[in-house]
Amino acid sequence: MGFDFDALAEASSGAVGGLLSTSLLYPLDTCKTKYQAETRAGSARKYRSLLDVFWEAVESRKLASLYQGLGTKNLQSVVSQFIYFYSYSFLKNQYVKRSGGKRMGTGPNLIVAAAAGACTALLTQPLDTASARMQTSSFGKSKSLIRTLRESTVKELWAGIEPSLVLCSNPAIQYTVFEQLKYRLLRKGQLEVAADGVGAAPVVLSAFSAFLLGALSKSVATVITYPAIRSKVMIQAAESDDVKDKSKDKPIRKMHQAFSLIWNREGFFGFYKGLNAQILKTVLGAALMLMIKEKTTEVTWAVLLAIRSWSVQGKKKVQGVKLPPGLATPGGSSSVAALAKAVTR
Repeated sequence: MGFDFDALAEASSGAVGGLLSTSLLYPLDTCKTKYQAETRAGSARKYRSLLDVFWEAVESRKLASLYQGLGTKNLQSVVSQFIYFYSYSFLKNQYVKRSGGKRMGTGPNLIVAAAAGACTALLTQPLDTASARMQTSSFGKSKSLIRTLRESTVKELWAGIEPSLVLCSNPAIQYTVFEQLKYRLLRKGQLEVAADGVGAAPVVLSAFSAFLLGALSKSVATVITYPAIRSKVMIQAAESDDVKDKSKDKPIRKMHQAFSLIWNREGFFGFYKGLNAQILKTVLGAALMLMIKEKTTEVTWAVLLAIRSWSVQGKKKVQGVKLPPGLATPGGSSSVAALAKAVTR
């Protein structure tokens, strides 16, 4: 076929994981986004904390509005996850083939991840902008995706692309911090093994330690890049009195404009407004997405193999295929592996 099958399977499972994790955490994401978008300071502030956004929805009897824009967010999540995992897997495979090696080193891996992130940002920016506008609209007054796209110019739809590209550095920072923490944590264990005279056998992280290091490294990366995250939300937010630069009476369209507005109205700590909610949502979202992705990889692989087999054979029926006993076990990984072998004979 004309596409990278491994990359397609990786992208499909990543898209499923992104879809489910986004749906589960969407109310938190809506509260976080509306809180980040507000730039009024002092007594003029509408939201004192993240809970104020939630109670506004409760008191106005518009709790369902916490899900406004969910369809657009899910579409954006699926498309972006698919493009990212496909781009990353494709670029990684191309690098390995051309270099003649079996795996990528840390440097090339970071470059490939950043390139995949840039491709994703450029292609999905209009959906990202539409989603942010729908989330930051007043409860119950969110426009549909089609209307949002129709009423926006091309320049407006790609608003926020500057901080989006800056945020492509987030995975690189996370990976670097993770590797440094992992090295320091395992170094002591390796020295102890060598001191016993047994030899420095490979020491690996436990699942719990890996999860903690992953969460910590993601938190560090989020703290470093958070000013860009907040400026992006302000740029993409629905146009209202909360997100306009009063001195120029124009919507914020550039990263430096957002930085200037935050500094003048909120000071240094304004750059980190909503940081706790961002870390909570980011860490939980990443953990859920990767967990779901791993659980769906086998099923996705089997389905894609079946589709490929049927597309090649056309109307021909597969005859004489005796399904292995493993298929009798519902939900088991052996069933999936057996199915994959059967449909490709």
